[in-house]
Amino acid sequence: MRSTLRLTIAASFAAAAPAFAQDAQADPNFGTIRLRTGFRPDPQAVSIRSGGEINAQSIGADCSGYISSAPDVRLNFTAGALPLILSVSAAADSTLVVNGPDGRWSCDDDGGVNGNNPMIRFDAPRSGRYSIWIGTYGNTSLQPGHLIISEQTSE
Repeated sequence: MRSTLRLTIAASFAAAAPAFAQDAQADPNFGTIRLRTGFRPDPQAVSIRSGGEINAQSIGADCSGYISSAPDVRLNFTAGALPLILSVSAAADSTLVVNGPDGRWSCDDDGGVNGNNPMIRFDAPRSGRYSIWIGTYGNTSLQPGHLIISEQTSE
C-alpha cells in the first residue's frame, strides 16, 4: 500500500513539472551554420519554414508562437566585441525562440521590423551554440521566411 501511494505521489509531481518538447540537441531542420565575429557577408540569411505544432509558451510566458521540437537552425558562433543580432524576415507573423550557449532561453514576437517580425539582440554574445526556432504566431501552419544573422547595428 505504501509503495503504491509513493508511486502515485511521485507520478503526480512528475506530471506537474514543466516538460520542454524542444530538443536543443536534435538535428536542426534547416542546417548548422558556423560563423566567427566579423563574418562576411553581413547579414547572413537562411531560408526556413517557420512554425510547428508546439506552443512556445511551454518554455515561458514571454514566449509565443508555434514551433517544432527540433531547432530550425543551429548557429555555432565565435564571439568578439560586436553584438549578435538574430531576426526573421517573413510575410507571416513570426516569432523567435533561442537557446543560447549558457542554456538560457530568449524569446521575441514583434521586436523587429514591419511589426510582425521578431528580433533578439545579444549585446555581449558568448561563443558557443545557439539553437534557434522560428515560430508562427497564432497557428501551426508552416510559412516561408528567412532567419537573418547580423552584427550590424543601426546606431
